[in-house]
Amino acid sequence: MGIENPKYKKNLDDLLQTCHQHLPNVNDSLVIKAFEFALEAHKNDLRASGEPYFSHPFEVAMIVAREIPLDDITVVSALLHDVIEDTEFNLDLMIKEFGKEVTEIVDGVTKIGGIFKGQEITQAENYRKLLLSMVKDVRVILVKFADRLHNMRTLEFVNQDKQRRIAQETIDIYAPFANRFGLGQVKWELEDLSFKYIDRNAYEDIAKKIKSKRKERETYINKFSDPIIKSLDQYNLKYEINGRPKHLYSIYKKMIKRNKPFEEIYDLFAIRIILDTNNTNDCYTTLGIVNQMYLPVPDRFKDYISIPKTNSYQSIHTTVIGPDGRLVEVQIRTRKMHEVAEKGVAAHWKYKENKATSDKELENWINWIRDVFEGASKDDARKDLLESFKLNLYQDEIYVFTPKGDLRRLPVSSTPVDFAFDIHSKIGYHCIGAKVNGKIVPLDTVLHSGDQVEVITSKNQHPNKNWLKFVATHKSKTAIKKWLNKEEEDIIEAGKDLWEKKIKKLKLSFTASDIAKLSLNLKYESPKLFYRSLGEGKINIDEVLTIAKDKDVKKEKIPSLEFDNFASLARTDIGGVLVDGKNSGIMYSYAKCCNPIPGDPVIGYITVGEGIKIHRKTCNNLLKMSEKDPSKLVPVQWPESKDSIFVAGLRILGKDSAGILNEISHTIVSYQNTNIKSININTTDSTFEGSVTLFVHNIEHLSRIMERLRKLKGVYNVERFESS
Repeated sequence: MGIENPKYKKNLDDLLQTCHQHLPNVNDSLVIKAFEFALEAHKNDLRASGEPYFSHPFEVAMIVAREIPLDDITVVSALLHDVIEDTEFNLDLMIKEFGKEVTEIVDGVTKIGGIFKGQEITQAENYRKLLLSMVKDVRVILVKFADRLHNMRTLEFVNQDKQRRIAQETIDIYAPFANRFGLGQVKWELEDLSFKYIDRNAYEDIAKKIKSKRKERETYINKFSDPIIKSLDQYNLKYEINGRPKHLYSIYKKMIKRNKPFEEIYDLFAIRIILDTNNTNDCYTTLGIVNQMYLPVPDRFKDYISIPKTNSYQSIHTTVIGPDGRLVEVQIRTRKMHEVAEKGVAAHWKYKENKATSDKELENWINWIRDVFEGASKDDARKDLLESFKLNLYQDEIYVFTPKGDLRRLPVSSTPVDFAFDIHSKIGYHCIGAKVNGKIVPLDTVLHSGDQVEVITSKNQHPNKNWLKFVATHKSKTAIKKWLNKEEEDIIEAGKDLWEKKIKKLKLSFTASDIAKLSLNLKYESPKLFYRSLGEGKINIDEVLTIAKDKDVKKEKIPSLEFDNFASLARTDIGGVLVDGKNSGIMYSYAKCCNPIPGDPVIGYITVGEGIKIHRKTCNNLLKMSEKDPSKLVPVQWPESKDSIFVAGLRILGKDSAGILNEISHTIVSYQNTNIKSININTTDSTFEGSVTLFVHNIEHLSRIMERLRKLKGVYNVERFESS
């Protein structure tokens, strides 16, 4: 295509020269192609300043090449970073022209930019995690930092409301994020530029005071440095010595934090000596020179060269008493140490922000990136290593928006139903549909980081079993199961109520055993299933009563199995239940009505004369008593013990067959040599009802036996036996 405009020709020459100066390898033809492509794509666009829009991607590419250099692919991506969002060109064309790698970076930068549009920053740390969860290639982050840095440098051309919004977003999200990546210089500049638009009066006041003291400070720094310079020259050391730059926002934060005026915060002088050497011993020679010139302050010395910070930061920090008795802080480091501190991806993020150990993974990852930056900069392997690198932080969770812009964190594979329950259970229960990014989607749609989700509800909508197949969060699953169980209980209760009203009207009487036998005759495994069918209208009560009459169910009653004798059965003590977590020695006994065993959820009830009665939490008697006087309830728990023996009772219903008693007995005793206390079988027609009392260690022991019994051929139901 070629470039005719002299200005753009010079831009391209400057970019290529900068790339060759700072990057290990440069594909000139690829950079030129991207430059020409972006120039053509943005030819009709203007910035708020009135400049051609292309000036922005060009400057972003220059920042990447000069200030946070990595590789030529990053520069190419910077040139193209706004093409997908702002022009008619699409991803398919981008892949065809520049390949998948560049396109993925450009697409990532576009998506990151999109998540903040119209959103109010309310949870800054979540936004930073959101960025990481969306990004798979570190170069996306670097291009975005450069993009934001250039936008902040030209922020004066947009209206004040937009200035404040972008500045607040920058100081909350991008500046701390740049610090985490070790981009110290980028972080400082983003903070100062943001500060300028967030509180212009404070910014200008501090800037004015710094300016008024500049000559005085420069004079003092020169006076302090001159004797050091003469000695360094005598040792033939190559060096750079200057006053450390003071960042306005940093001064402002210290003024607020310490509640002190500018003069007290700004009083400490500071210089940095950067040595052009690879010999760290030269740093200690320089330290000796400084200490010979000026008296050091003992408790203000830090040697981060011998003992680097956790994030591998290296430098010597010392404070000495300079001319006129003023304190001067001196930093001594090599050029390589300085480059890592200013431009490396591993700098002060952990030390400055006091991040918890949960960020260990991030720390390890940043150290890895630092090695890439520091390592063989001229080596082709550096590029291969980087190109194969993928970012996997926070990939186990996603961040999605509410319509108002609030962030919600969910596991990967979450759906609109999970989102609805995360907002509130009532919204989840009545969720009938959802809009994701403005489009109506099915409830089983998988959400992704950055999605904006709006839940559609209806008072007539309720959870169904299919929801359990696609929801991802524990909260959703628990709530759905709770609803389904309650719904089933309501149906069972309705069926039972229907039955009782009918037999009362007909002046009939059915015991629990009558109902159990009737249920078996009707091929239901339990009375609950029988009542459910009644509640659902699947069976006709009149037909059921006819069957009961024909079979003469009422006349052949199955003997009731009494359980009151359980209280008198031997039981091995386990050293006392724990009351409020302690073995208190308080008198206690086990309630006859529910016969708790270790593993059952239990609670104590204070009685008169008998101490504490231990009940199962589901015990009907306990529920009735607690309604009258809940103050008598005390928390209790089972102590750990493997040798305790408790008596438990089981009721077994099934089809009568030869040898069934022997099968039941063998199934019980063959599991951990379980002892049977008593066993009783009653048969009527082709069915049997049995009761077994046995000795068990805990609820798990009992559950395993019940599972084994349920697997026996012809056994319809096995349940815990308790008195009503």
